Amino acid sequence: MEDSYISCRDKIVASAIELIGDLGLHALTPKNLARKQNISDTLIYKYFGGIDEVLIAVVNEYAAFDVNIQRTVERLDGTYLDKIKYYADTYATYYDNYIGMGAIMLHYEELLHMSETREIISECMLKRNDFVCTLFQSAIESKEIRAVFSPKELTLMFNGIFTEGLLERRNQYSRKSFRVEIKEMLSHLEKVLRL
Repeated sequence: MEDSYISCRDKIVASAIELIGDLGLHALTPKNLARKQNISDTLIYKYFGGIDEVLIAVVNEYAAFDVNIQRTVERLDGTYLDKIKYYADTYATYYDNYIGMGAIMLHYEELLHMSETREIISECMLKRNDFVCTLFQSAIESKEIRAVFSPKELTLMFNGIFTEGLLERRNQYSRKSFRVEIKEMLSHLEKVLRL
């Protein structure tokens, strides 16, 4: 019954995300997507002009999540360090529960080389980096953490924890949730920054 409330277009996008998560960006073809969705590949063209439009919809959905979580974090009460932890926890939980979306992060390089997605993913990455960098800058200015590293360096470390963590999970099974692993890594980083 719930499925009737989800549009066919949204189902196709969700299947595309799963396909990318399972087999990689190169596997996103009309034939593979139709097989995954259990529809004819011509039905995809009823909702999208082609597979490039499907990929654009996937990347737009990914970018929209970024905007929503950033807005939520901005409205939170608490320290900047609390906001950073909340931000990380939300992403880790999201990537734990929606593995395909985590795979998008691992395909940034490819998406930057595709004319259809370059602008969307570039803007998404720049806004994410600026947002995280501002949080770290504010945490340093309010003396929540020491300036052991610059805000930009901390942003690169923060993003690296996610990227490498996701990549490692794709290479080997982990008994811990991604959320737990991220919390542990950020806890270690916090100890260094608070000493």
